[in-house]
Amino acid sequence: MTDANLDQQKVAWFIAGTDTEIGKTLIAGAMLHALTETGVRSAGMKPVAAGAELRDGVWHNDDADILAAEGSVALPQELTTPYLLRQPTAPHIAATHEDRIIEIPHILSCYQQLTKLADALVVEGVGGFRVPLNDHQDTADLAQQLGLPVVLVVGLRLGCISHALLTVEAIAARGLQLAGWVANTVDVHMLNGDANIAALSSRINAPFLGHVPRMDPLPAKALVRTAASHLNFSCLPGWPESRSGLRRSHS
Repeated sequence: MTDANLDQQKVAWFIAGTDTEIGKTLIAGAMLHALTETGVRSAGMKPVAAGAELRDGVWHNDDADILAAEGSVALPQELTTPYLLRQPTAPHIAATHEDRIIEIPHILSCYQQLTKLADALVVEGVGGFRVPLNDHQDTADLAQQLGLPVVLVVGLRLGCISHALLTVEAIAARGLQLAGWVANTVDVHMLNGDANIAALSSRINAPFLGHVPRMDPLPAKALVRTAASHLNFSCLPGWPESRSGLRRSHS
C-alpha cells in the first residue's frame, strides 16, 4: 500500500475494463449516481482522458463530463482530469503530440487533494487494464500505486471470457483486490450471453454486481440511471449506508 491509500473516513474504487469502449464510464457514472443517492459527498476522477472537444473556449471530454455530472460535489477539472488530451488515441501518443508526459506522481497528488474535498471517489481508468501512460508505466502501475479496490467492467462480446480472465490475473498480479465485476452488453447480437456470464461467474472469485443490457440511445444521464437500476454495489468494501441507514440495493 502507498501513501495514496484511503484513511478510515474515505472510500474509493478504481474502475478497470477488459478493453476500451466497453462501458467503464457508464458503470462509473452509475456508481456515482448510487453514491449520490446515499447522501455522501461523491466525485468522479478520470485521471487521463484522450479525446477532447473545444466548447465555448473550454476543452471537454464526454467521459469526464459524465462523471462530473453524476458526482454530488463540483470539483476543478485540473484535479479530476489532470491529463485532458485532445487526440482520441493511446494516451501516451496523444500526450507526445502535445509535448506532455503523463506522470503518475502528479495524478497521485491530484487524487490526494480530491480525498480532502469528497468522501467517496470513483476513479476511472483509461482503455484496458494495461494501457501505456508513458515510456515506462501503464494504467496497471497507476492502479497499483493508488491501491484501491478494483471494479472490473467486462464488455460482453465474442472473446470476453479470455479477456476478462486475463485481466483478473493481471489485477491479482499487482496485489490488488478485485472487489466486484459487472457484465455490460457491448454486442447485442452476441450468442449465449447468459452462458458467458455463468462461465465467468464460476471462474472469477469476486462478487457479480449485475448485468447491464444493451440500451436504446438515451441522453447520458438517463443511460446512467438505467444502468444503475441493473446493479447492486452494496457489497463493495466501504460502500456507504443510505440516509435511512439501510444499504442501497438496486433490483
